[in-house]
Amino acid sequence: MKKVNKIIDGVMRFLMAVSMFALIAGGFWQIFSRWILKNPSTFTDEFLRYVLIWASMIGSAYCFYTDQHLALDLLKSKTHGAFKLILNIFIEGCVMFFVIYVFIHGGMMLSKYSTNASSVMHIPFKVLYAILPASGIMIVAARVLKYVEYLLDYCSAKAEKEGAKK
Repeated sequence: MKKVNKIIDGVMRFLMAVSMFALIAGGFWQIFSRWILKNPSTFTDEFLRYVLIWASMIGSAYCFYTDQHLALDLLKSKTHGAFKLILNIFIEGCVMFFVIYVFIHGGMMLSKYSTNASSVMHIPFKVLYAILPASGIMIVAARVLKYVEYLLDYCSAKAEKEGAKK
């Protein structure tokens, strides 16, 4: 399990690093071409907008993977026992439904029925919208891995507890 987590972590970090480098390089080129060359680049504004969208979607998937996403824990922190477990399962179910329906299903529908292309770079919007289902799949995979990890931890703790009783 740790090997799979390490591979996924490495891939997501690499994708985020590439997108951040693209943002820095594109921003640098825009400033350089505008102020030094006195001939502003026409594609960098659109390029940076698309890369920022991709970077934020990959980053959100990574936040879900590392459990560092934004969450309202007002009710979760005040509950205990079985109710806390039921509440956590309900919240995770709602999050999974939202991600599957909006990111994966909605992103696939956007990609499927999109016919426009970007005005400057002439990239089909299908390419831009492809990050939605990709990010959704990464989020779902991350959550499923966390559930399996929690289950394995629970089973090993239970086995240790039973072994200590004997």
